[in-house]
Amino acid sequence: MLLNFIYLGVLTGMLPWLLWRSLTTGRYRRFLSERLLGPRCPLAKPHSPCPTAWFHGVSVGEIHLLAPLVTAFQHRFPNWRVVVSSTTDTGLEEARRKFAHANVIVWPFDFTWAVQRTLDAVCPQLIVLAESELWPNFLAAAARRGIPTCVVNGRLSPRTAARLRHLPVAVRRHLLQPVTRFAMQNEEYARQLISLGVAPDKIVVTGSLKFDGAMAYNRQATLQLAHWLGVAPPYSTTEATAQPDATPHNPPRPLIWLAGSTHAPEEEIVLEAFSRLRARYPHLHLILVPRHPDRFEAVARLVVARGLPFVRRSQHPQPLTELPAVILWDTVGELQAAWGLADVGFVGGSLDGHRGGQSMIEPAAQGVPCLFGPYVWNFRLAAQQLVAAGGAVALRSAADLEPELERLLQQPQLRQQIGQAARQLVASQQGALRRTLQVLESLITTTYLSCRADAFGTQPRSAA
Repeated sequence: MLLNFIYLGVLTGMLPWLLWRSLTTGRYRRFLSERLLGPRCPLAKPHSPCPTAWFHGVSVGEIHLLAPLVTAFQHRFPNWRVVVSSTTDTGLEEARRKFAHANVIVWPFDFTWAVQRTLDAVCPQLIVLAESELWPNFLAAAARRGIPTCVVNGRLSPRTAARLRHLPVAVRRHLLQPVTRFAMQNEEYARQLISLGVAPDKIVVTGSLKFDGAMAYNRQATLQLAHWLGVAPPYSTTEATAQPDATPHNPPRPLIWLAGSTHAPEEEIVLEAFSRLRARYPHLHLILVPRHPDRFEAVARLVVARGLPFVRRSQHPQPLTELPAVILWDTVGELQAAWGLADVGFVGGSLDGHRGGQSMIEPAAQGVPCLFGPYVWNFRLAAQQLVAAGGAVALRSAADLEPELERLLQQPQLRQQIGQAARQLVASQQGALRRTLQVLESLITTTYLSCRADAFGTQPRSAA
């Protein structure tokens, strides 16, 4: 109950800011009653013969991450019902699009009553949490009910680990101990967990699901976007197609630079570099994809201030008759397909030192030679692997963006070489999906054996 009072205190203190954000961005208004009180009606009967697996992803990125895992889970366990939840509005929209066959619900606030009502409504026999979504009241309630919880694609940045170490041991134990299994991306994250007091037998290193998911991109969706832009099917290093030499009758193919998942002030940095480069490369075009939808309007104003011709993806459903200098990609859920349009890419969240970088794995899987800044702790191992393999360019600072990009624009063979190395690296890292599914299967088997043992008063044998 103490946590409830702490949450209420924090919520009261943040109320003016939350109201302002709600009025200016529309956030936090939708599904407020479900977040506070749980679903309005049960999603499953308490003693239903079909068990339920509950998968949770915070936002769009985590929902995309879960998609291949949910598909594989349903193939392996066809008699299980699936419930998917998300925290953000955009995550919920994407979940409904991705998981039309499943019940999609909003994640409850971590108040005891909201958690209890949601668990009552869902009645899960397994809970799967993507990456690092740990809430103490929720985890404690699941543990009391004997519901196994598994963190998949787990990661623990140095910054998060340092914050957890400053917490009292009892608080860390309350947060981490209820989790049944941690399926971590790499050995470094596993060691961080052990140093925080998690028992080694609770931890399995499975690799990153993002590598498996990135290779499952939809090529047809990219071709449809190419048709919308009015350009030829995009050059792909996986096809090794030679580009024809430019002549007066055969103008150079448009060069497309995609800056994806950008945060402030990266849009200004990108637009400044693009404005100067376009003066030297008039066939260069920019696709700008801000990370958060509530910044679309602000970024549009930045483009207008630069005086650059642009269109907004959301406002032009029909194919473009002319390719403008800038395409502001102000829709959600199309970034993976859009990466396939790019001759060169920049991965955002990596220049300001606050975000820790966004995933560079998706463009790498499609053979896009990418640049990213020095602050990539969220994807440190993937970034190191790509750079070491010659499959990406790491910038030392924002000042390096323009010269490094120009170097790639001037050397098509270098772009192809980097793109091929990137795709080969991603292909070599496959297997996390299979290993993660094995972890979930082990939890299900162990839980089933435990239930049988309880029913007959015997101890279960260890599951293979």
